[in-house]
Amino acid sequence: MKPSQREDRYQHHDYFQVDELLSEDHLMARQVVRDWVKKEVSPIIEDYANRAACPTHLFKGLAEIGAFGPSLPVEYGGGGMDEIAYGVIMQELERGDSGVRSMASVQGSLVMYPIYSYGSEEQKRKYLPKLGTGEFIGCFGLTEPDHGSDPAGMTTRIKDAGDHYILNGAKMWITNSPLADLAVVWAKDEENTVRGMIVEKGNPGFSAPEIHGKWSLRASITGELVFEDVKVPKSQVLPGVKGMKGPLSCLSKARYGIAWGAIGAALDCYDTALRYSKERKQFGRPIGQFQLTQKKLAEMITEITKAQLLTWRLGVLANQKKASPAQISMAKRNNVHMALTVAREARQILGGMGITNEYPIMRHMMNLETVLTYEGTHDIHLLITGMDVTGLNAFSG
Repeated sequence: MKPSQREDRYQHHDYFQVDELLSEDHLMARQVVRDWVKKEVSPIIEDYANRAACPTHLFKGLAEIGAFGPSLPVEYGGGGMDEIAYGVIMQELERGDSGVRSMASVQGSLVMYPIYSYGSEEQKRKYLPKLGTGEFIGCFGLTEPDHGSDPAGMTTRIKDAGDHYILNGAKMWITNSPLADLAVVWAKDEENTVRGMIVEKGNPGFSAPEIHGKWSLRASITGELVFEDVKVPKSQVLPGVKGMKGPLSCLSKARYGIAWGAIGAALDCYDTALRYSKERKQFGRPIGQFQLTQKKLAEMITEITKAQLLTWRLGVLANQKKASPAQISMAKRNNVHMALTVAREARQILGGMGITNEYPIMRHMMNLETVLTYEGTHDIHLLITGMDVTGLNAFSG
């Protein structure tokens, strides 16, 4: 079967009837995204991943289904929905591909969210509607070549030059950067205070080279941000926040979406393995009849169910403005690790066929290796939980 003719046979799995905890609006939003993924993403994604090419035409569709800032107000280009709706949308997108979910979550959580939360009214009106419709594509500049898990150690700097700042430095592993129209960049001023600013493409000295050679997130475009004496008008600085609170709040928003999204990848792997176990026969019977296969499948759906309940409760807390960064860290860490384990077990059930692009499992597995690391590594999130329960900071000497 050619990639362009690939059939998406996915069926949703809800062992504990968690859907009964969702509203009609949540279910409708999810169905719209699921239908879009089946029609627009699944038939082409293996081909794009195989070629390490980004399906940039999907940006328009993502905007049309409301995937950019779904929980931000409609008047500022968002979807006007709640945090659970945002979660189920991310879950369906990652069921299609982690890279496609990254395209959406970066635009909404890391670009639109900080402009909405910390930008001036003029900045909001100028950028958010166009970001919401996909007319503008944005990226988020925090991680640096020498400062990943320790973003406060950043060396990117701005220097006051009257009516503007001079920006120098570099950012690394930036989703969407080579094709982005603007970047939300975090840099230290002359008082060592972290400031956020909107830097538009086309500014002299601003470049965004693409990173090649990735074995993971191959359908997502990733690059650098390089600033060499870039002039940033002071009107482009986000006035509503100073310090690490700004970028960290954005990361919490993105991590929340990842906690939901990873379940989608796990569900796709489980669904593929379950169907295969019923169709594939060895020793005269379906392999799903063998005890060890059933053990794998039973453990998969158990862990998926636990993650579904965890994220639903997190979503309720998020709607009540009670979800803490530590709770979000726990969910992100647990759910991504769960999804990666499910992918590996599912691959075993498919045997040799599991490594081919006739099935989505190996692509999910490779993608999840990155998701395990970005927006806070597996170990960093463990230490965030450790600090929260003990009150002792493992990050300081």
